[in-house]
Formats: sequence, structure tokens, C-alpha cells
Amino acid sequence: MKRMFKFLPILFILTAFLSFNSMAQSKKQANQDTESWKYEIEAIKTGTQGSYLIKVWSYSKSPQVAIEQAKKNAVHGIIFQGFVGRQGVSGQKPLTNNSNLEFEKADYFRGFFSDNGGKYMKFVSMTTDGSVAAEDRLKIDKKTYKIGVLVSVNVSALRKELEDAGIINKLGAGF
Repeated sequence: MKRMFKFLPILFILTAFLSFNSMAQSKKQANQDTESWKYEIEAIKTGTQGSYLIKVWSYSKSPQVAIEQAKKNAVHGIIFQGFVGRQGVSGQKPLTNNSNLEFEKADYFRGFFSDNGGKYMKFVSMTTDGSVAAEDRLKIDKKTYKIGVLVSVNVSALRKELEDAGIINKLGAGF
């Protein structure tokens, strides 16, 4: 019995290491999937006080990684892509028309979209518990999933943050 207690700390350390390594690999995969910014945005409804409920379709080898990246993709899409409206929901133009802005302000956006405390998290939230409906989980090919996740994005607060940081021009600045 005493022998078992000798190995318990070693077993605990080994388990913790393997768990940490698995999480690190997942983050690495998520960052690789995000570098290409491969996603689609679909308008669902207009929220209150400048927010939108949107469905973000993220692509990844792992459904879990796609779910994790949905919030980051949603904010990226609002800034650089915008989305088309549909009946009852107006579309949203991108917050910038400068197609080079992401590269010109790379230092800012690297920190903004950081996995560890990135500011983007202040402007987006999941509207579900992270579960995905069966019709929103599609296998594209042998290696890729397309996962649809509902998120809410506070576009007004996001715009203000980017204006205050000098990343985009204030509304009406060109007049």
C-alpha cells in the first residue's frame, strides 16, 4: 500500500502534464485554423443597443476547435467583412473599408485577438451553452467540419473601442 502512495504524486504530475499538453495542442490547432480566417457570417436578428445576433460558420479539422474560434471569427467578420441582411434584419457593412488595415495595424490586432485576454472577448458572447444543433454540424470532407454557432456581437462598443484606439475613423470624420 505504501508503494502505491509513492507513485501517486508521479501519476498526478504525469496526468496534469498530458492534460496541459492536450490543451496546448488544441490552442495551436485553433490558431492555425484562424490564421486563414475561413468563416461565413449569417444575420439572425438585430439585438438591443447596437448588437447583432449572428450565426458564424467556422471551418476546422475539429468541431470543438471550430466552436472555440466562433467568437473570434464573429468579431473579425464584423470588422473586416460585414454581413448581408435578410428579411427583418438589416445588413452590417464592415467597420473598415481598408483591406490592408489588418496588416497595417498587425501589432494591435495580434494583441486584440490574443487567446490570453484578447480584447475581442469584451464584444462577443455565445448565446448557447456551446452545444451545436445537428443541422449546424456539417462534415465537408474527410478532414474538415463546418460548424455553425450563434453569437451576439456588440457592434457599437466594438466600433467605439476601435475608434478610441485610432484603428478606424470615427463616424462622420470624413465630412
